[in-house]
Amino acid sequence: MTALRSALFNLLFFAFTALAVIFGLPLLAFPPGVMHRFLRGWAHGVLWLLRVVCGIRLRVTGAENLPVHGPAIIAAQHQSAFDTVVWHALLPRPSYVMKEELMRIPGWGAMARHVHSIPVDREGGASSLKRLVRAARETAALGYQIVIFPEGTRSAPGERQPWQPGFAAMAAATALPVVPVATDSGRLWGRRAFTKRPGLLTVAVLPPIPPGLPRAELMARAESAVAEASANLERPAGELGGLKA
Repeated sequence: MTALRSALFNLLFFAFTALAVIFGLPLLAFPPGVMHRFLRGWAHGVLWLLRVVCGIRLRVTGAENLPVHGPAIIAAQHQSAFDTVVWHALLPRPSYVMKEELMRIPGWGAMARHVHSIPVDREGGASSLKRLVRAARETAALGYQIVIFPEGTRSAPGERQPWQPGFAAMAAATALPVVPVATDSGRLWGRRAFTKRPGLLTVAVLPPIPPGLPRAELMARAESAVAEASANLERPAGELGGLKA
C-alpha cells in the first residue's frame, strides 16, 4: 500500500508542479510578490497531497522564531526534497540559495530567478563565494528571508555533513540574524527515495543567533544547535511541542 500511495503521490506531484510552471510563467510580468503568493499556494498544495495521499503530516515547532516581518538567514538542515518545498509555505518572501544548474530548468528556473533565488556554483571557489555574498546583500536589502542548506547536500537521518562556510560569510556581509533549523524529513521522504512513509514530520525552528558574532563562533553555535535538535528528533521519546501546518 505504501508503494502504491508513493507512486500516486509522485505522479500527482510532478503533474501539479508542471501545471504550476505553466500557469506561473505569465506571472513573470508582475512584481515578485505575486509569484511568492502563487508559490505559497503550490507549496500548500504539495503539503496537502503529502497528507492526503501519503499520510505525512507536518509539525512545526518554534514557529515563533520564524522571521515573518523582515530579512534573516535560515540555516536549514537538508534531508529531503521536502525541504526545498516547505519554506515557500512557511515564509512570506523566501529566497533559496540553490545549485546553479537548478536555475537552468526550463520555466522553473525563470520563476526562481523572479523571486530572487540565489544561484551558487559549488565548484567555483573564492569567486563563487564572492558572488554569493554580493547576491545575499542585494536580496537582504529587498527584505527577503534567505534559505540556505549549509551542508551543501542532502544527508540521511543520523548522518552529519560538515557545514560549508558560505552561510557565515553571508551573515557577516548582511548583518542578519541566523535562524538554525533541524528536521527529520528524511525519515519519511528519504534522499532520492521513491517511497514516502506515513507519519509525523517535524521542522524545528530554533531561536535566532544575533548578528555580529565572529564567523567561527557563528558556525559552531548554529551547527551545534541543529545537531542537538536533530538528535532529539531522532529519539522516539524526543517529543517537541509545536503547531501543525
